Amino acid sequence: MKALITSGGRGTRLRPLTHTQNKHLIPVANKPIIQYAIEYCAQAGITEIGIVYSAESNAVPEALGDGSQFGVSLTFIPQEAPLGLAHVVKISQDFIGEEPFVFYLGDNMVVGGLRHFIEAFEKNKSNCHLTLAKVKDPQRFGVPEIVGDRIVRIEEKPKYPKSDYAVAGIYIYDKSIFEAVNNIKPSERGELEISDAHQYLLDHNFKITYSEITGWWKDTGKPYDLLEANRLILDNLEPRIDGEVDDNSLVTGKVTLESGSKIINSTVRGPVIIGKDTIIENSYIGPFTSIYDNCQIKNSEVEFSIILKDCKIIDVDIRIEHSLLGNDVEVIKTAGRPATHRFLIGDQSRVELL
Repeated sequence: MKALITSGGRGTRLRPLTHTQNKHLIPVANKPIIQYAIEYCAQAGITEIGIVYSAESNAVPEALGDGSQFGVSLTFIPQEAPLGLAHVVKISQDFIGEEPFVFYLGDNMVVGGLRHFIEAFEKNKSNCHLTLAKVKDPQRFGVPEIVGDRIVRIEEKPKYPKSDYAVAGIYIYDKSIFEAVNNIKPSERGELEISDAHQYLLDHNFKITYSEITGWWKDTGKPYDLLEANRLILDNLEPRIDGEVDDNSLVTGKVTLESGSKIINSTVRGPVIIGKDTIIENSYIGPFTSIYDNCQIKNSEVEFSIILKDCKIIDVDIRIEHSLLGNDVEVIKTAGRPATHRFLIGDQSRVELL
């Protein structure tokens, strides 16, 4: 069995972070989102993985390399334009060949890995096995109509959903999916919809089965989804202190402190992960916070946030919560008079002031 992972898309709901980086490379618990997908595949025994990426940028191939660091072999497949998930499958036919495969949306995260989904696919001798998750806003997803224990119809982003399930971003197929993607037509938005491919399989009497995700699943398409995924990953963190903690600091709970980092006269309450060469001084770092490499936090408080590399938070009087700070961001208190707010803010940013 092979795997196919997506890493394209414009990430419009995560702007401004995605103005300067691919959303699949945004760290969650200090690890790129797409790396979790690769590791889940490796844990399931899949070693041949195709990564479909936007031909406009080599950022993903350059970040991931040949896959040897993950114990897999990566093949990169360029997509010239974002023409839909079924198009992703279509252009990957040469890589997949005749083998069954896992199709994994690279910005999705799920607890428990893939093995039990693969076992259900094999046990049921399915042509297509879908994963379903109950959601509050099914209008954002492909939605199945279920009669008894069978899926009878799938509709993409319906105005009036027939169930409160979303087709989650993990699919398992045999070669019949290529018949489907090569026979459907583009939707009104000009894309080959994966829901239309699934409907083709249903209409032509191929066997579609499904599993419900009973743990947590996250489509990390929006800022709060990233923070929530970060929280869930950190909650299962294995604590490790490789940096320095001075005698005036209090570190409690699950905390990972990477080498070269220092906690000075500060309180850190886990779960928290702090990357390499980061200084925490005279500060409070609260639960569910990820701080990446080469950051400086001084005389400030941060909780339930994701702070990317090379950031500075200095002398901030009010606690920073529910926040995402991109690379090389500075949040500092002005030293001069008059005491004013001074901003340099990119497109589609959000700032809340007290």
